Amino acid sequence: METDSLLSGSLDGASGEYGSRTGSERGGAPGGRRMSDSVYGDSSSVDREPGDEELYIQQAVVFIEDAIKYRSINHRVDAGSLRLYRWYYSGIIQWGLGLTIAAVLLLAFAERPSSFSISSDPRHRSPAWQPPCGLTESIEMICLIILSVDVAVKSYLIGWEEFGKSKWLIGYTVVILISVMDWVLSVSMVCDEKLRVRRLLRPFFLLQNSSLMKKTLKCIKRTLPEIASVILLLALHLCLFTMIGMLLFAKNEDPKKNGEWELHFRNLPSSLTSLLVLLTTANNPDVMIPAYSLNRCYAIFFVAFSVIGTYCLMNLLTAIIYNQFRGYLLMSVQTSFLRRRLGIRAAFQVLTSASSSSSLGRYIPSPSSAHVQTLSACLQLDLLKAFNMSPCILPLQVAQQYEDVGFMDREQFTKIFDELDKDCIKEHPPLPQYSSPTLQKLQLIFSHYYLILFGNAVALANVVCICTVLVLNSEKSTAERDNFVLEIINLCFILYYLFEMCVKIFAFGWQGYLSYRNNIFDGFLTVLLLALQITIFITYRLPYSQWEPSAHGVLSLWEMIRLVNLLIVFRFLRIIPDIKLMALVASTLLDLVKNLRAFAGILVVVYYVFAVFGIWLFEGAIKPPDSSSVSCRSACHVACGTYEQLEYWPNNFDDFGAAIILLYDVMIVNNWQAFIDAYSRYTTEWSKIYFVCWWLISSVMWVNLFVALILENFIYKWDRSHSCSVMDVERIRYETSVQLIFRWEFIQEPTEEELVCQLHQHPHLQLQW
Repeated sequence: METDSLLSGSLDGASGEYGSRTGSERGGAPGGRRMSDSVYGDSSSVDREPGDEELYIQQAVVFIEDAIKYRSINHRVDAGSLRLYRWYYSGIIQWGLGLTIAAVLLLAFAERPSSFSISSDPRHRSPAWQPPCGLTESIEMICLIILSVDVAVKSYLIGWEEFGKSKWLIGYTVVILISVMDWVLSVSMVCDEKLRVRRLLRPFFLLQNSSLMKKTLKCIKRTLPEIASVILLLALHLCLFTMIGMLLFAKNEDPKKNGEWELHFRNLPSSLTSLLVLLTTANNPDVMIPAYSLNRCYAIFFVAFSVIGTYCLMNLLTAIIYNQFRGYLLMSVQTSFLRRRLGIRAAFQVLTSASSSSSLGRYIPSPSSAHVQTLSACLQLDLLKAFNMSPCILPLQVAQQYEDVGFMDREQFTKIFDELDKDCIKEHPPLPQYSSPTLQKLQLIFSHYYLILFGNAVALANVVCICTVLVLNSEKSTAERDNFVLEIINLCFILYYLFEMCVKIFAFGWQGYLSYRNNIFDGFLTVLLLALQITIFITYRLPYSQWEPSAHGVLSLWEMIRLVNLLIVFRFLRIIPDIKLMALVASTLLDLVKNLRAFAGILVVVYYVFAVFGIWLFEGAIKPPDSSSVSCRSACHVACGTYEQLEYWPNNFDDFGAAIILLYDVMIVNNWQAFIDAYSRYTTEWSKIYFVCWWLISSVMWVNLFVALILENFIYKWDRSHSCSVMDVERIRYETSVQLIFRWEFIQEPTEEELVCQLHQHPHLQLQW
C-alpha cells in the first residue's frame, strides 16, 4: 500500500510515447487504445456502451479525490465498487467511524475501576459509580461489529491480493479477533476478570485509521536508532557520574557529614535516580544542598553533570531528533506527493480513453516531433462539475480558459488540480451601492480601516475599566461592592459596540459584514452584552442606587456581564495580520493546530497504553493513613518534599482518569521524583523503570518531535515571508498541510516512467496504451 521511495524502474519507450507498442502487445485492436476487459466487462473492441463515458468520469473523480486526500489508487474501479468506495469515504461515514473509535477509547473511563467520581483523592473520594455488567460490554460489542464491517469493506475495496500485502489491515483483523475473544472471556466471567487485554489493544484502532499517523509512526521508528545512540551516550554519562558521586559522598564516620549519602547516594538505585532527576533539573538545587553546605567545591560535581548532560547531551538529542525525523518525514512526504501525481495521472489517462472513444481526444505534434497526449476540455469541465470536494471555483475558472482551444495536455491538467490542495483565499462580497452622495461618503467613512483602530481603542478602554474595578474591589466582599457606576460605564461601551455593528452593516451589507470572522465575533458579543443589559434593566429596574447582590447568588447578572465584557480583549487579535512578525507567528500556530493531529494522536496512544499498564501495576498501591488512628501520629511526620508531605494523594493509578493526570504530571517533570520515590517505597524499586520509560517517551522523544515540527513550520514560513509584505504573509497560509510544510525544492517531481510503471501495476485497472 505505502512505498518509502519512488520507483526508479524504466519502461520501454520515452515519456508520452504510447503508440510504439503493437496491438497484440496491448491486448486490443491494432493502433487502438482502450481499457482492459477486467474493468469494463467483456467488451473486446473500442466501441463503448452509452454508460461508459459516465463511468470514466466517475473513475476520474475518485482518482482525483484519492490524489487530494493522498490515498492509494489501488482499489476496485468498477461501477458498484466506486459507489461503495465513495460512500465509505463520505463525510458522514468517516465521522461515524471516528466516533466509534472515540467511543471504544472512552470506555476506559467507565469500566472498572470507574473514573466517575468527583475527586480522585482516596481521602475524600466517594464510591465511584460502577456500571452494571453488560453495559460497557454491549457498547463495546456494537463498536467491534462496526469496526469489523470497516475492515471487511476496506478488504473488499482493495481486493484480497492487496489485503495480503497490507500489514496494517492484517493487524487490524487480528486485533479485532483478539478483542472479541477477550470480550467473550469477560462476559463468561461476569465482568470479574483481573485484566482486560483488549484495553491495551484499543489504541491500535486510532492508529490504523489515520494514514498520516501511520507515516509519523514509521518516521519515529526509523529515527529510533539515532536516538538510541545519544541515549546510550547519556546513559554512560549518567553511570560515570553516579560512580563518581558514590565515591565522593561515601558514608562517613561523622554522622553530621552523611546528609548527602543518606538522602541521595545511599545505594546504586538511589544514586542513579537522584542524578537522573537532576538531568531534568527537577530537584535542583535540593540534591546538592547537603554537600554544598559542607564544602562549596562539591558544587563543581553537580554543575559539571548538569552542563554536560542537560545543556549538551539533551540539546544534542533534540538536534538529532529534529534532523533525522525531518529527513524521514520528508521521505514520507515524497511518497504522498507520488500518490498525488499518480492519482491525477490516472484520472487523466482514464479521461483520454473516454475522449478517444467519443472522438474527442487526439494527438497533436509537439515541437520535438513526439506525440503529446491531450484531453477534451469539455470532458474536463464535466469532471470538475462532477467533482464536489473543493470549496474553490478557481480550477473551474482555469479549465474554462481552455474551452475555446478545445484540448489540454497533461501538464495543464495537473496544474488545474494542484489548486485543489490549497486553502481558498476568501473573496468578500462587493460593497452595496448607494445613489445618494451623502450615503456614499458615510459608507466610505464607516468602511475605513481607522474605524477598526478606533474600535480597538474603545475595547482597550473597556478592558482597562473592568480590570481597574476588579483590582479596587479585590479586598471587598460581594455585599460591599457598588457596581452602579461601573454598569453605567458598561452601558456606554455596549451602546458604542451596537453603533459600530450597525454602521458596519450599513457600509458592507449583511453578507459583507458576515464574511469577516472578526465581525461575527464582535456581533455575537454585542448581542450577548445587549441581551444581558436588557435583562438587568428588567430585573433591577434602573435607575437605583442600592441593591443586594447576595440575594441573587454568587454569579449575578452584574458578574455575568463583566465576564462577557472581558471577552472583548479578543478583539485585539485582529491587529495580528497588520504586524508582519505577529502574522508569521500566528499563522505558524494555526498550522500547528491543523497539522498536529498525527502527533497528538500518537501521544494519545502512548498515554492510553501507559495508563492501562499503570492501573495493572499500581492500582491501590498507595493508601493514605487514617488520620484518626494512633499510628498516624508518627506516620504523618514525613520528610519534606515527599509524596505524603506534598499531599499528592489525588495523583494515583486507582482509575483511568487519575492515571492520565499522573502521567501528565510526570511528563512535565516538575517534582516527578516524588512519584518515583513514593511508588518505589510502596511497591518495589523496579517501579522506577516504568516512570523512567514514560519520561523518555513523553518528555524526551515526543516533546522533541513537537519542537522539530514547530521549527520546520516556522523556518519554512520565515524563509517564504522574509522578503514579503504583510499582505503576502497572510497569503502564505495557502500552504497549510503537512505535505506542504517542506520546501518545494526538496520534493522531487516523479518522472513519467515512474507514473506509468505504477499504473501498469494497478491490480484492478489494466490500462492499455
